[in-house]
Amino acid sequence: MKKAYSYRVAPFPLIAALIVAAPLLVSAAPLSSLPVQVVDQAGMPVRDAVVEIVPRAGDARRPAFRWRNAMAQRNQAFLPGTLIVPKGAVVAFPNLDNVRHSIYSFSKAGPFKIDLYGKDQTRTQQFKVAGTISLGCNIHDKMQGYIRVTDSPYAAPTDGNGLASIEGLGRGSYDVVVWHPRIRGTGGEWRGKLIVEPGKRSRIAVAVRPGSGK
Repeated sequence: MKKAYSYRVAPFPLIAALIVAAPLLVSAAPLSSLPVQVVDQAGMPVRDAVVEIVPRAGDARRPAFRWRNAMAQRNQAFLPGTLIVPKGAVVAFPNLDNVRHSIYSFSKAGPFKIDLYGKDQTRTQQFKVAGTISLGCNIHDKMQGYIRVTDSPYAAPTDGNGLASIEGLGRGSYDVVVWHPRIRGTGGEWRGKLIVEPGKRSRIAVAVRPGSGK
């Protein structure tokens, strides 16, 4: 006499869900952190360069960065000297000096002027067009700063070692833009391609004009 066996069958909705989900789990590409080092033609690190990765078609991620959309004036200098903000951002300009400042820009991407304002006061300005904003002060000619307005969510500044870290990228090839005021290129830009591989550092050599600091 044959022994009878009983079988438990998963409900149909659960089976269907597993079938649908399985391809997604197999095809999902891991997100990576991309370390990029920018150096000049002599191999020296380029500080305060902006590295922007061009999003792939269909990438709907919106630009949002971990730092504040703010550039202070302290010791008669802009702080930070280079600020990256998403297109459409409203940037705050707090005056932390004991003297008054008047900020302006003649840049095509966002010309503006802020009249004189004093210590512990703040003024704001919105930047609606992607590009580079060169800043000055009508009172202190030595003051110079830059705002890089971007529509890419994958952007970061380089540190003193020329290193930038960009989060959230999948494996593969990407178009990349590097900006710095001393880069020999249209609008201070270098353009090329990078291959993103987890744990692998990329190195970009750019030709820059002579000069100290920025």
